[in-house]
Amino acid sequence: MSEPFRPYEKLVEITIYGKKFQVPERNSLLRCFQFISPETIPYGRFCWNQECQYCRVTCQLPDDEEATEMLSCKFIVMAGMEISELSQELRWCLRAKLPSDLPVSS
Repeated sequence: MSEPFRPYEKLVEITIYGKKFQVPERNSLLRCFQFISPETIPYGRFCWNQECQYCRVTCQLPDDEEATEMLSCKFIVMAGMEISELSQELRWCLRAKLPSDLPVSS
């Protein structure tokens, strides 16, 4: 799988709401969400250029002491990152891949 992903040599592990996923290195976090759920993320209401704010996440980076809020369209994925909060749009698009006890509204 290459398009629409940037070239990558390996998959790295990230955690979303406690569930582990393998995603392509050197790609934006939003593209990695697309790798996880190619049937839904492309159809989400994302602008892919930080204007809509629908791709906002809160995550803990491996070397940081505190969680950080960021836009997933602008942040390059890091091995070991732990995502603790997703925007409502991302939760909706990733609902089939996330833990079943996570509340999701339309």
